[in-house]
Amino acid sequence: MAAARKSQTGKAGGTVSAAAARGGQGRPLRSQRRAHMVVLAGELFAQKGYRATTVREIADAAGILSGSLYHHFDSKESIGHEILSSFVNEVLGNYRAAVASAQNPRAVLEQIVRSTSRTLSQHRAALAMLQHDWSYFATQPRFAYLPKALREIERIWVTQLEAGQQEGVFRPDLDAKLTYGLLRDILWIPEQWRRTRGYSTDQVVDGFLRILFDGIAVAGQPSPQD
Repeated sequence: MAAARKSQTGKAGGTVSAAAARGGQGRPLRSQRRAHMVVLAGELFAQKGYRATTVREIADAAGILSGSLYHHFDSKESIGHEILSSFVNEVLGNYRAAVASAQNPRAVLEQIVRSTSRTLSQHRAALAMLQHDWSYFATQPRFAYLPKALREIERIWVTQLEAGQQEGVFRPDLDAKLTYGLLRDILWIPEQWRRTRGYSTDQVVDGFLRILFDGIAVAGQPSPQD
């Protein structure tokens, strides 16, 4: 008993109590369990919808009692927030990095498309949540950062498209807001890209960028309106 109460020597020469040492060893395990619960909850949210999924269902999937879930999260909203905030922060980080590092509007948009395709493929649960339950998240104070983030994303696209028009890189008759709206509905559905059999994600992105910047019509051919 006396030995159990003795302090243990730390790597840096300091001392920590045996209880503190045991607590330190337990923290990584608790963190792993918490992360696992987030993954399980994300899968349920993607399959059933965020609003339709209950705390009990998340606990059942994790193999614990509903009450035990509250040792890790104070509410279902906290789990949803963790999934969505990490997704949005990564997307915005990609966008801001592209604006800061790329040399011209076309390069900015190309970098955004490539980075976004990777990010979306890694956050399918978050994307499904937004698609299924956007009307709910958009009205909840806890998730007020979501509409704000989408407005910033749109602003970056429109700004780069308009800058490209001013530089003579993009067509002068382009409607920047309409163009973004059309592209957004393609960019934000990566599972459709994943179903394109026989092509890698990079090949699909390359094909999308060729259509975006070069079109499908042969240069110099008259349009039906000519």
